Amino acid sequence: MKNIIGNANKTTKCQTTDSDFVCKKNDECILEIEDLGTEGEGIGKICGYTLFVKDALIGDKIRVKVMKTKKNYGYAKLLEIIKPSNWRTEPKCPMARQCGGCQLQHCNYEKQLEWKRKKVENCINRIGGLKHIKVSPVIGMNFPYYYRNKAQFPVGNDKNGNIITGFYAGRTHSIVPFTQCCIQHPYNSAILDIIIRYMQENKISAYNETSHKGIVRHIITRIAQVTGEIMVCLVINADKLPKSEKLVQMLLGCNSKELDIKSICININKEKTNVILGNMTEVVYGSHYITDYIGQIKYHISLSSFYQVNHEQTEKLYEKVLELADLKGKETVWDLYCGIGTISLFLAQKAEKVYGVEIVAQAIEDAQENAVLNNVSNVEFFVGAAEEVVPLQYEKSGRKLKADVVTLDPPRKGCDEKLLNTVVNMQPKKIVYVSCDPATLARDLKYLCQKNYNVEKIQPYDMFGQSYHIENVVLLTKMHK
Repeated sequence: MKNIIGNANKTTKCQTTDSDFVCKKNDECILEIEDLGTEGEGIGKICGYTLFVKDALIGDKIRVKVMKTKKNYGYAKLLEIIKPSNWRTEPKCPMARQCGGCQLQHCNYEKQLEWKRKKVENCINRIGGLKHIKVSPVIGMNFPYYYRNKAQFPVGNDKNGNIITGFYAGRTHSIVPFTQCCIQHPYNSAILDIIIRYMQENKISAYNETSHKGIVRHIITRIAQVTGEIMVCLVINADKLPKSEKLVQMLLGCNSKELDIKSICININKEKTNVILGNMTEVVYGSHYITDYIGQIKYHISLSSFYQVNHEQTEKLYEKVLELADLKGKETVWDLYCGIGTISLFLAQKAEKVYGVEIVAQAIEDAQENAVLNNVSNVEFFVGAAEEVVPLQYEKSGRKLKADVVTLDPPRKGCDEKLLNTVVNMQPKKIVYVSCDPATLARDLKYLCQKNYNVEKIQPYDMFGQSYHIENVVLLTKMHK
């Protein structure tokens, strides 16, 4: 096949083989997709020039329009699928291409898992330099839809002034007004409909990012998988939500036997910012938390708590962490980036002592409450950044602080090198690393392997079906000198 390139009204055959060739904006091309990028975008080449195309898959033959160019690569918009990939499937959601939430819904689920495993392996090999490491097949979901237990819906107005909510279009703050999301809990749709009706009936305005006027900015929901308990929060650009009692009355009217609204709260955020939550939250009905279980452990989950969004996969992942830690009952464990104590309490079932560290103060309050809730007395929690708390505790011990096992579950940016250095100095026999970003995981594994640790196992879990994200659990063991 020959590549075709030209302007929007005319296409011509590409004659050049010049390595410095650059497409021009608004050129139209026909190309075949050879690979996928790190965010699930298709990769094809025209006269040796690389184009990234959202919604394209390996094996697609497509017509595209060039939207943006750089010296060595550019970005194009999918115009027509001339010949579909064998990977391609019909998206369950009619808004999948517009919405920024799902990047791979047009891809067969088994192929999603295959690509995600390769993505992890590429990062481990290329960034970590660990070319001998085998990445296990991804453990997928039984049903990769309606799995998210937390949702954040922006609120705004359409061009006619109607109040809308839904999701942001990819890489924008333009709201796609659609509430029937295929990866969120189905109950969210009813909640959103009620809140929009409440706003309309009581003349409560939607927030405008540009003018910084209007009241309701976001709607946040949390739904407990096991108990069915629900939290609903409105983030507002005001000191008080007018007629909040009307909102409570309307929301409670949609309770059922299976699902039960236990918490309704108002979060105040009057800052001109893209950060969703403000610092002050007022409970207008029920409690400040909802309750859920992972395995036999019971958790209180507050508005700002970090809690994995996929319950089914979280149970599998935490069981794997416990299995890899292989605790016998006498170990001292440090659980870093512990959140509300989810992994800490799992490990405490089989360890002698567990120390948890988390920077979010509310999360540590929840963790301490969860320890009491489960009658767990062999845990202790510290508030602060792990890269500050752990080195400080190490120095205070006269550099004698030791750990048998360390678990790491950092944010996407991975671990601070100062923390990793302290972890190495604590000489744990095992490090269990839970990561949501293969690139920073690979970087940190490279550091730990240079410090006399060996990667024994990398097990990916699909926590975020239909998206390009992938979670990993890694076991490292200390090598004998």
